[in-house]
Amino acid sequence: MPTQQTAGTIAEAGPAAGRADAPAPADRRLLIDGRLVVTDTTFPSVNPATAAVLGYAPDAGTAEARAAVAAARRAFDTTTWPTDVELRTRCLDQLHRALLDHAEELRGLTIAEVGATRALTHGAQLDEPIGIVRYYADLLPGYQFSEELGERESRGMRHHRWVEKEAAGVVAAIIAYNYPNQLALAKLAPALAAGCTVVLKAAPDTPLITLALGEVIANHTDIPPGVVNVLSSSDSAVGEALTSSPDVDVVSFTGSTAVGRRIMAAASETVKRVFLELGGKSAVIMLDDADFAGAAMFAAFSMVTHAGQGCALTSRLLVPNKHHDEIVELIAQNFAKVRHGDPADPKTYMGPLINERQRDKVDAMVQRAVAAGATLVTGGKRLDPGYFYAPTLLTNVDPDSEIAQEEVFGPVLAVIGFDDDDHAVRVANNSIYGLAGAVFSRDQDRALSVARRIRTGSFSINGGNYFGADSPFGGFKQSGVGREMGVAGLEEFLERKTFAAPVIAAPAHGGRA
Repeated sequence: MPTQQTAGTIAEAGPAAGRADAPAPADRRLLIDGRLVVTDTTFPSVNPATAAVLGYAPDAGTAEARAAVAAARRAFDTTTWPTDVELRTRCLDQLHRALLDHAEELRGLTIAEVGATRALTHGAQLDEPIGIVRYYADLLPGYQFSEELGERESRGMRHHRWVEKEAAGVVAAIIAYNYPNQLALAKLAPALAAGCTVVLKAAPDTPLITLALGEVIANHTDIPPGVVNVLSSSDSAVGEALTSSPDVDVVSFTGSTAVGRRIMAAASETVKRVFLELGGKSAVIMLDDADFAGAAMFAAFSMVTHAGQGCALTSRLLVPNKHHDEIVELIAQNFAKVRHGDPADPKTYMGPLINERQRDKVDAMVQRAVAAGATLVTGGKRLDPGYFYAPTLLTNVDPDSEIAQEEVFGPVLAVIGFDDDDHAVRVANNSIYGLAGAVFSRDQDRALSVARRIRTGSFSINGGNYFGADSPFGGFKQSGVGREMGVAGLEEFLERKTFAAPVIAAPAHGGRA
């Protein structure tokens, strides 16, 4: 039985006990304009490994959303945050140290609320996101916020020209539930480094861990009031209020492509800059000269990482038709080795899906695939207690079918055959998505040739890991717009202003440092 976890104690909060029918007290608080606050109502956060209530989060409404945006706008317009690089560097350094100091508490909460395994929290679920803050704290002092364009002659005079890069403004950052620490810090850190102010909205399924980040910021950094605001809400109107507010300059969203389309439409009314990290249906391709055993281990275990709840996971397995049965057997053998259960147990490899609704959605997609002609090799069933689903392998999958085209967000791998490299490329590109991919071949030049023909934002060759704080991440096609992380991630939050002056009046240093 998974271990019972509590909501944690970075900052104890909650309204005093009142009427018997009063809402449950909040275990965490919103951060608005530098103050940690509660709301009149709360909503539960559920431990997906046990289906038990973990704690309660403040249920912000549109009034709190407006207050948070107003605070962010005021901080951007009236403080030195957008122009004081030394202050921003110091605050990012403080945030990094505070996150390290509270890492074990955050780890326990991430395991309990997100269903992430302990091993994953030592990577992409916690430790690596903390490293993103360190990356931007180190990048900022040496980053050049001005660029020389040199001189040119116009209208009989010499003109000195340069470009200065400045903060884009108020950012609405809206994140998904699957990797909340990664998603929050991959938006917060570069936005803050750029000099922006932020309203961060937690995912409704994982509010407590995101609110905990807000409490760390409020209690352990010198970030000025209003620069960072953190909300949790069960009301979709809050997200709509953020994306449509005329006081928000930038929207950064991670979630489904369907919601991303709606956000683009809402933001277009005020012509906001929009960054979207959306869905994926990535393919892993085993060429006929690949090390099948090694590639099968990669394909199987990566697909069940965080129970398949990752937009960049390779959920389509493309195999040479002449080696189909051999590879399918290797995948099935690896799936049989996957240990699921208590995410807090260091031996557990796969945790639960986030909620009952998602588990039922995954199961329904698998059953429809089988009804449409796919063969269920293994899995295809719910596992109790909690919201677990067995690693599932499907063969005889039509490349145009729902299971091959739509994001499942569960531990489901669909096998599709191909005849040659050109055929594999066509199948891989047969998708509205273009987030990631992988290819295996003993001939790295051949693998690279295939990879370069597939329209995705990231690509792994023979198991190479492209993900890191210094690596830009984002998608082609309907997988998104823009890039997170790396220098590119910082520059998504910067505007460029071009200056020109007669040479006699030009600043001696050519602009800002």
